Amino acid sequence: MPTVVLNIADPGFAAQLEALAPGLVIHCVGPFQGQDYRVAQAALAAGADYLDLADGRDFVTGFPAAMNKMAMRRGRVAISGASTLPALSTAVIDELRLGLRAMESIQIVIAPGQRAPRGQATLAAVFSYLGQPIAVWSAGRWQTAWGWMGLKRFHLGFGTRWGAVCDVADLELLPARYPQVQTVTFHAALEIGVQHLLLWMMAGVRRLGVPLPVGKWVGVLDRMAAVFDGLDGEWGGMQVQVVGVTAAGLRVQRSWTLQAPALHGPEVPCMTAILLARRWARGERLAAGAFPCMGFVQLPDFAPLFERWGITTQMHECARPTHAQC
Repeated sequence: MPTVVLNIADPGFAAQLEALAPGLVIHCVGPFQGQDYRVAQAALAAGADYLDLADGRDFVTGFPAAMNKMAMRRGRVAISGASTLPALSTAVIDELRLGLRAMESIQIVIAPGQRAPRGQATLAAVFSYLGQPIAVWSAGRWQTAWGWMGLKRFHLGFGTRWGAVCDVADLELLPARYPQVQTVTFHAALEIGVQHLLLWMMAGVRRLGVPLPVGKWVGVLDRMAAVFDGLDGEWGGMQVQVVGVTAAGLRVQRSWTLQAPALHGPEVPCMTAILLARRWARGERLAAGAFPCMGFVQLPDFAPLFERWGITTQMHECARPTHAQC
């Protein structure tokens, strides 16, 4: 198929895209933090459906209000966040909550392998909230956490790592989707502890009000991180944990863990868009409108793609009477 290079910042981008007459536009150009919706608008104006792999909290949560009228008017579907978050995370939670009459907490951890390609867009996304205040749903109310702080130790199926708070759309979308939940947390856990500590220190300095120009350091820090690639392990992954109460009154903790070969971990964020694009290719239609990517895919849908890339998953449940510690 022919390849066409377009610049989304070009004033003529919308016209250039329309000239291509696409049926589906998948927007993968991050970082999405600070982006507007020009690509989605151009896609809908061109008569195409739209997907993106956005991870920016404001971008994904603001997407339906900004784009729904246009999507409805054009009779097209526009979906934001067709990636690990919130698409896969929600699919996992929907599976874990089966049989629960109430869900108390949701905890998500993503732990990339050191050798996985980072990309400057990924680092720029992290730096955008480094040491900045983040609204989190905790103990049934909105509280303030700080980007890349709140260190916590996580025991994952492929190792033990330090995790830090990140600003992602799930922190806002999940309390709305699951109204009974009292606490929602998200942490990222790097493989090399010294890298994690360096970012934590930078976050602390920024929290104190020191205007570190971290956005200008993306390239340098990416090259510095590569120095540690020889110290890496073989795996990265993800863990989702829910705590809730069953119909029988038992308090249970359910965990889902994904373990991926380090170099194959970056395939996971692409999987939801692949699954949805295949539906379009089969002629399936979704209801018109603009939505965050929640409930469009189910956990079993991912199984063939996990198998292809040597990715394994497992579930574990620990049960105790209500109010006891699991």
